[in-house]
Amino acid sequence: MSVTLKKSLLLFVFFSLFTTVGCSDANSSPGSLFATVTPSPQKSERPPAYTFGIIYPMAHSFYEVITQLAEKTAASNSVQLIVKAPEEISLEQQIRMMETMIKQKVDGIAIAPIDPDALVPAINKAVEAGIPVVCFETDAPLSRRLSYIGPDHYKGGALMGEVVSKLMKGKGMVLVESGISNTPIQKNRLSGMLDYLTRNTAIQVLEVGYNEGSSDKALSDMERMIDDHPHFDTLITLDILSSSASILLWKAKGLKRNALSFGMMPNVKQALINGQITSVISQNEQVWGDYIIGQLLRAARGEAIPVYMDTGNKEMTKDSLALK
Repeated sequence: MSVTLKKSLLLFVFFSLFTTVGCSDANSSPGSLFATVTPSPQKSERPPAYTFGIIYPMAHSFYEVITQLAEKTAASNSVQLIVKAPEEISLEQQIRMMETMIKQKVDGIAIAPIDPDALVPAINKAVEAGIPVVCFETDAPLSRRLSYIGPDHYKGGALMGEVVSKLMKGKGMVLVESGISNTPIQKNRLSGMLDYLTRNTAIQVLEVGYNEGSSDKALSDMERMIDDHPHFDTLITLDILSSSASILLWKAKGLKRNALSFGMMPNVKQALINGQITSVISQNEQVWGDYIIGQLLRAARGEAIPVYMDTGNKEMTKDSLALK
């Protein structure tokens, strides 16, 4: 990796973590840079009706936006939030955070499980303790979770394939950078996209890289792939770490190629406006926070809730942003 890109990545990570820590509570656990507790009511006010926990896969600006929206809905419903996330992707830390919330006897938990199968015992333990659990972004269908909130990731991948085909008129060469190779999200997104391209286009996938949860590796992967395949037409990133790294790469190299990403977050939105990213597949993340609180409220009250709330996928471009 070039020295310039390395410095850019370090600065990006520093400011991202600085922003996240700035939102953290003084009581944050040592294993998390992304732990917040909504302020307790004043003594003259009524205590919160419920306390809900949200557990993310990692500390990232993508999830900070979801937290902000969840806090708005929570505040209007007398709900206190405890928000946790590992500093970086860590199954062990997610399990410990679940255990802590069970001991705290929270009234509901929402989790985006890193490894759905490995989280089954912890999710079931919470439910057996009388704590309703909903999953978002990634489902754990083998567990006793009550509901899943999020998109169909295979369909999201197929939509990416459709967008690529339209942009490239059904032919050309693409590079792909994905996240953790064995996670359901990345497997399904990649399968959906490759299936669409194979069935409907003559587009050639030159290489698929996996960052395995490392921003540094995402950047070095893409830099190497571009050097190895200088005649590529489009770079596709299938996770939020790769999307953020691709923006740095485009800025540093001044590339004039197509760049397509997954996940709408502040830096991606700005990159769309600036022209560093051509299109983004949004999962309608702006509704996740509201849906999480709504589902947990109904579950805590003993009401029936939908097993699946499909938030869908849609393409976002600079033009579509201007119309909002």
